[in-house]
Amino acid sequence: MKRKIILASCALAVAFLVLFACTQKASSRPSFIFKSAPKQGVVAKVLGEEISEAELLKGIEADVYEAEVKVHETKMNRLRTLAMEKIMAKDPRKKDLSSEQYLDKFVIKGKKATPSDIEKFIKEKGIPQEQVNDDIKNRVAQFLEMEMKRKMVETWMSEQVAKNPIEVYLTKPVRPVFDVKTTNAMSEGSADAKVTFIEYSDFQCPFCGKAHSDVVKELKKRYSGKVRFVMKHYPLPFHNFAKAAAEAALCANDQDKNKAWKMIDLMFENQAKLDNTGLKDSASKAGLKGDDLAKCLETHKFLPLVEADIAEGNALGIKSTPTFFINGQMILGAQALEVFTDLIDEELKK
Repeated sequence: MKRKIILASCALAVAFLVLFACTQKASSRPSFIFKSAPKQGVVAKVLGEEISEAELLKGIEADVYEAEVKVHETKMNRLRTLAMEKIMAKDPRKKDLSSEQYLDKFVIKGKKATPSDIEKFIKEKGIPQEQVNDDIKNRVAQFLEMEMKRKMVETWMSEQVAKNPIEVYLTKPVRPVFDVKTTNAMSEGSADAKVTFIEYSDFQCPFCGKAHSDVVKELKKRYSGKVRFVMKHYPLPFHNFAKAAAEAALCANDQDKNKAWKMIDLMFENQAKLDNTGLKDSASKAGLKGDDLAKCLETHKFLPLVEADIAEGNALGIKSTPTFFINGQMILGAQALEVFTDLIDEELKK
């Protein structure tokens, strides 16, 4: 209840500030004077007191980074288009052809989806045969041809760049680095590992379940012995079984550190069974003592650790689950596996 009151108060405060900043008439807004900073790292001065850039960014690091990534991606997409146009323009065959005509003639070469391609797609997606008609087939064909063209253009562009590398002078956004504590958290792997992967999760969150099965388990296979994996908890207040499930994970870890990770897998796989009966069942399937786990939950032995994780998550600026940290660098949400492997590989090379 206390957390809900605090969250409500914070929401009210934020709403008031947004209202103040966005709805005031122009004549009543504060007068800001924009000028060069007196020294590096200072962004403003209020009543003679300087506000540093670090103070400005505190608590919004992830938001600023995500905004910078979107700007960077927009620029890179535009750069890819410009580069493709310049490469095509150098080809004598282009002449009076438009870019689209050139790609159709020399890259895509009239590639079309075949009836077997369409049937295969329909079967893979499990579309009932009674729903399949000419309109559905035409839509599937259009989708498949669009994907074929995209891949063929990407392959062609990669071949062109391989022959004539493109120099890019845009600066990539730098991920903010956070100091995330791992004391008392359940972990797997050597404490001396070069890379520490921290998962802030909620057992009742469907996106967390997907990320755990598609990303975390794969990373454990790929980087076994190279990466330390740490589990932290951020049960969302509207998930009624999430906090108890987090406690159960810590109870399991206290009972048997190795079998506890098996129980975590089972809880993510059975998110609809996180009540006391379901937790006890998962514990038994993981080879743990279900009765001992139930007693641990009754005493709320590890509730303080869960609450500490939540408090730390709030301080780090976590707003949703799952959230990950790779050597302190934040990754928000259930992103593609490559996002994680690229960053882990970079860290391993350092």
